[in-house]
Amino acid sequence: MPLIQVRGVEHYYEWIRSPEAGKTKPVMIFLHGWAGSGRYWESTGFALADEFDCLLYDMRGFGRSRLPLGEAPTLKYQMEEYADDLAALLDTFKLDRVYLNAHSMGASVATLFLNRYPERVERAILTCSGIFEYDEKAFAAFHKFGGYVVKFRPPWLSKIPFADKLFMKRFLHRPLPSAISKAFLEDFIIADYEAALGTIFTSVSKEASEVMPQEFAKLSVPTLLVAGEHDIIIPAEMGRQAAALSEKVEYVVIPDTAHFPMLEDAETYLQKVREFLGIKREAVV
Repeated sequence: MPLIQVRGVEHYYEWIRSPEAGKTKPVMIFLHGWAGSGRYWESTGFALADEFDCLLYDMRGFGRSRLPLGEAPTLKYQMEEYADDLAALLDTFKLDRVYLNAHSMGASVATLFLNRYPERVERAILTCSGIFEYDEKAFAAFHKFGGYVVKFRPPWLSKIPFADKLFMKRFLHRPLPSAISKAFLEDFIIADYEAALGTIFTSVSKEASEVMPQEFAKLSVPTLLVAGEHDIIIPAEMGRQAAALSEKVEYVVIPDTAHFPMLEDAETYLQKVREFLGIKREAVV
């Protein structure tokens, strides 16, 4: 299993490449969402591998990027800290300038990264991202419920018939193949407790509701914000409001999809991404 040391934690990574003689390709880095892993980006990576060397990685405490046992480095779970993780990852791989494709919580990390390190990104795609207003009672209820969800994740949960389908139901408008749904449930179960709980409190918070609109307004890197029409996790309207804060952000909605438009309607998603990136596909004869 390929691992690379980033700020005291071994991170899992995966390169998806389509070698072509004499062709130097730019790098696109993919960031996953809360309690997920880079593996749900694999199909998108393979689809774009003709034009990019695609680098997928699991963020600290999620997927296969396990936190060290015993004396661990001082770890924090603010989105800014994960943005600095990404910068360190680029340094380790000696990547000066890249493209970003980030989803959900990963898109929040990417937005902060874009403003901290704008010189390091050519273009960015933020999938299912947006801004929200602070509601003290709603946030308190969400954090309480989230705490219960993170605490109750027995390994046998993945063995229950149709548990994966039930787990993914609120994230989707169109069903996904069982293998993909099971992978999501497995990633959720193995996510580190401190990382999973910590990022719930930092990504959905009063501070985030105040900071993220400012971050979207400051964006200077050309960015595409993709929303799922029926997303109830980060509703499309939240994405529209975020995109309206900066002239650098283009906004598109993928019809008949929810929180995973790149999987629910890959064809339309890839079409919008390629248009934004200026990629022309040769017609198949």
